[in-house]
Amino acid sequence: MIDKPNAQLLAALLTAVLALPQSAVSGELVREQRSALAAFPAPPGCERVMAPVLPLRTAPPAATAFLPPQLEVRTPFEPTVIPSGGRNYLVYELHLRNYAGEPLDLQGLEVIAGDGTGDRLATFDADQLISLFFPRGHELSTDEVVQSRQLAVGQGTVAYLCLAFEVGVAVPAALRHRVIMADAYADGPSIATRQTKMQVLAPPVEGADWIATSGPGNTGHHRVGLLVIAGNARISRRYAIDWKKVREGTTFIGDPIKVQSHIAYGQRVFAVADSLVVAAADGFPDNIPRTSKGFETAVPVTMETIAGNTITLDLGNGQYALYAHLAPGSVQVKAGDRVKGGDFLGRIGNSGDSREPHLHFEVTDSPNLLAGEGLPYLIDHYEIRSQDGSLDARASELPLLGMPINFRPAEAKSN
Repeated sequence: MIDKPNAQLLAALLTAVLALPQSAVSGELVREQRSALAAFPAPPGCERVMAPVLPLRTAPPAATAFLPPQLEVRTPFEPTVIPSGGRNYLVYELHLRNYAGEPLDLQGLEVIAGDGTGDRLATFDADQLISLFFPRGHELSTDEVVQSRQLAVGQGTVAYLCLAFEVGVAVPAALRHRVIMADAYADGPSIATRQTKMQVLAPPVEGADWIATSGPGNTGHHRVGLLVIAGNARISRRYAIDWKKVREGTTFIGDPIKVQSHIAYGQRVFAVADSLVVAAADGFPDNIPRTSKGFETAVPVTMETIAGNTITLDLGNGQYALYAHLAPGSVQVKAGDRVKGGDFLGRIGNSGDSREPHLHFEVTDSPNLLAGEGLPYLIDHYEIRSQDGSLDARASELPLLGMPINFRPAEAKSN
């Protein structure tokens, strides 16, 4: 069952799609988009970049300062432009750390084109900056708001950014970031905006009525899943999608505590490309789906059980696709097998740390669970559907948070 906040988000997104016309798009990465009316609503928390704004609003620090403000501003993993629903997006993080000898009061953030024009693309004031630190809408007290703007000596924080470039607004090849303080600012280094060579993949599921829950955006739980594994802080789920099926506003028909009542349960999953199976696990039981009475996994959650029954494919070029929470007894492959795009791999279940049946799918730069950086990818063909039944065909794009999606029936070799 979809909980109340997600249900409200889903309803809002579906309602906003009503005006979308049916059309097809080319497979180019950064394209001349059709019109503002054709764009699917940007996910919550994504800042819309309408047009560059000149000039920068900030004045330089006092000339008498021996050193610039000792605030580190860095992006450990540079973003890549992803096309989706008529816009181009950048999803990335800024890591901030205070190396000064006194606390720093953060008052705002400017995102600046790094292509030499100096155009200001987006501005966040103090309150908006806090929302980047807590993008999932964490409720803060007045004292917490003040404290969130101040970095103590040696303290660090992370700002989660999602920029949605509107029709006609070019995505520069590089960005810079300026953190505003009370009487100075700190400039970060230039970062590239086309870091990853994205692969165009076949869909991992087939048919209609899918929702990209917890998909790329800035408010899903995947987005803020910064975890330290083997000493490195990474977000392996940055572009992950939990694929659920929804019909008439619900994910199940019948008794919600039975996995078989959930529309996604038992749906087939498929290889997204010709690839090598590097890991496969089966035998973990399904959980009883979460209800208002609570939720408890069938087995304790550990690094070995969190994904449940899984398959990991080596896509080549240092990229790996993970399928998680599959049904027990459904995994059709083993490590060392080679598969073709469209091959039947298994069925959707509710194993591991899964509260209701869905397919967790992600691409990362590591075959090890949660240890890699989440990578963007594209899906070759799909349709965004609206509440009135009209469909908008898309090609070589990535569905984002809350998008209602139809796929073609798969032509798998076995089932």
